[in-house]
Amino acid sequence: MQRFTDRTVIVTGSSKGIGAAIARRFAQEGANVVLNSRSRDDLESVASEMDEARTMIVEGDVSDAAFAKNLVERAVKRFGGLDCLVNNAGTATAGPLAEASDEDIDAVIDINVKGVMYLCRAAIPHLAKSEAPGGGSIVNTSSVSGTGGDWTMPIYNASKGAVTNLTRGLALQLGAQGIRVNAVCPSMTKTEMSEDIRDNDELFDAFLRRIPLGRAGEPEDVAAVVAFLASEDARHVTGVNLPVDGGVSASNGQPNFQAFQS
Repeated sequence: MQRFTDRTVIVTGSSKGIGAAIARRFAQEGANVVLNSRSRDDLESVASEMDEARTMIVEGDVSDAAFAKNLVERAVKRFGGLDCLVNNAGTATAGPLAEASDEDIDAVIDINVKGVMYLCRAAIPHLAKSEAPGGGSIVNTSSVSGTGGDWTMPIYNASKGAVTNLTRGLALQLGAQGIRVNAVCPSMTKTEMSEDIRDNDELFDAFLRRIPLGRAGEPEDVAAVVAFLASEDARHVTGVNLPVDGGVSASNGQPNFQAFQS
């Protein structure tokens, strides 16, 4: 498919994992792709797989409001407009809130919440001018942790809950401008962020038992859904926080009774 030929997309947090997979998917479908993270070496590795004429690297921290505005302006200047913003940059911390430092809280909220807001604020005027068939589009990376709680991640839960409701609020606000706003909500996905869990056989097995499809997600699973939400195929879809979780969020939290049936 070539659903994004001559369209321009910014993908934050695109140096590794889900973000890199999203960037590759857009590139494969013909988009001009603006890569962003704080690691230029990793960005250059991702960019090396793409068409140089349709790829741009803008290294920097999206939690800096001035940088976020500059990122959008540079993308528009290079490619003549902006059709999609993918807010994928994120970080996490775990542990009791009572033991969290100010720095722990700021690190998560600044990137996961403020960074998304800063980028959206800067991108909206340009997305409103998009001539893409489905209109301008924002796709946020939230999480199943933004729709329900985790046992040990209250700060991360709060940040992704904010992204989930920001997605809804912006969809209501921006629909009249022809801008659609949606989010993907992954669960356990094979990325660097989940390595500690996947390295613990007992803990990872506990995660897998909760996934009806029986496996952790791949970054490409999430990328495919992001591409759908950004495409004309989803032209009448907005305000959706779509789980990409193998069925985890279908559960009400009770044990898997099937495991105890003979």
